[in-house]
Amino acid sequence: MGGRSGQRVLPWRVRDLSWISKIQVNQPAVLRRAEQIQARRPVKKEWQAAWLLKAVTFIDLTTLSGDDTPSNVQRLCYKAKYPIREDLLKALNVHDKGITTAAVCVYPARVCDAVKALKAAGCDIPVASVATGFPAGQTHLKTRLEEIRLAVEDGASEIDVVINRTLVLTGQWEALYDEIRQFRKACGEAHLKTILATGELGSLTNVYKASMVAMMAGSDFIKTSTGKESVNATFPVAIVMLRAIRDFFWKTGNKVGFKPAGGIRSAKDSLAWLSLIKEELGDEWLKPELFRIGASTLLADIERQIYHHVTGRYAAYHDLPMS
Repeated sequence: MGGRSGQRVLPWRVRDLSWISKIQVNQPAVLRRAEQIQARRPVKKEWQAAWLLKAVTFIDLTTLSGDDTPSNVQRLCYKAKYPIREDLLKALNVHDKGITTAAVCVYPARVCDAVKALKAAGCDIPVASVATGFPAGQTHLKTRLEEIRLAVEDGASEIDVVINRTLVLTGQWEALYDEIRQFRKACGEAHLKTILATGELGSLTNVYKASMVAMMAGSDFIKTSTGKESVNATFPVAIVMLRAIRDFFWKTGNKVGFKPAGGIRSAKDSLAWLSLIKEELGDEWLKPELFRIGASTLLADIERQIYHHVTGRYAAYHDLPMS
């Protein structure tokens, strides 16, 4: 992933952030841009297959259910290493490219299971853990920080934290900055992915402000959603966050990654997200170090579409099992 955020020399001190309160987002312009993205024609045939395989390499393959067990985490890890059936990859002549998902994402209590399963599979796919009172972020700060430290101790190399939305809704930008800086410190060498839970921030202007503060505080990634809100990853929100990432890069020279999550279920959706990244940030961001897709069911539809491309027919459910 990107450079060590904890070692960045930031150009601002938080006490100089009076300008944050003056920011306004032009919502009609953002909505027009979002409509353009959704109106694009998807690529077809071999071009589509190539882009779908690329999309696989950006997926944080995720299970965040109350009934997660060591066995279903093990199956998830196996799928992360072998995301597409070998015969389909051979038909496309990419069986030797080492295509895997970007990471496996689980609850803190399941990190050990994932680390063990991936080690047994002989692969170095990173384990990401949600933390800080996911998904609401309403537990005591001390508890949230300890959750990060425990997940890192268990082997998580990426931590997806949730912010306290109250701080955004009440305009407490300095407090938000300080909170994320503490998350950054607790992560140690692990990468910090900050979930903004944009569906609960009230406005696109707040999304931009929260994005900027999160990046200034040392986030390696900013992420749209937990996947548990009523509104998750949307194109208007993504455009605002991507523009914030671009502005931050222009000001500091630091590249921060982007992760949409929640509601991205179809292969067609994934192609639209790749197109958006390419247009807003350029090819430099189209790599797992700077772009991820948080998803649990997306991979199944991508594999189904690749199966159709290779065979000319759609697979039955039993043709593409989870493991």
